[in-house]
Amino acid sequence: MKKIFILLIRGYQKGISPMFPASCRYQPTCSQYTIEAIQQHGALKGAVMGTARIMRCHPFVKGGYDPVPDHFSLKRNQKKRNQNE
Repeated sequence: MKKIFILLIRGYQKGISPMFPASCRYQPTCSQYTIEAIQQHGALKGAVMGTARIMRCHPFVKGGYDPVPDHFSLKRNQKKRNQNE
């Protein structure tokens, strides 16, 4: 299941994403974050984390560095963010 999700995201990254200007406010990008979350937390939890990240990516958010947390969470990775500021 993990491989299928990652394959679909990679297809989006290579086939659809290049047709649009870069607009992700976070680093790593939302699609890369989702791949890392799936690899680290499994298909279901990783997909949920990726969806939550996409929902946080809007014009009114500051953005910035937001790596995948070590433990399952739907919130922004506050611990690592504060260390980098």
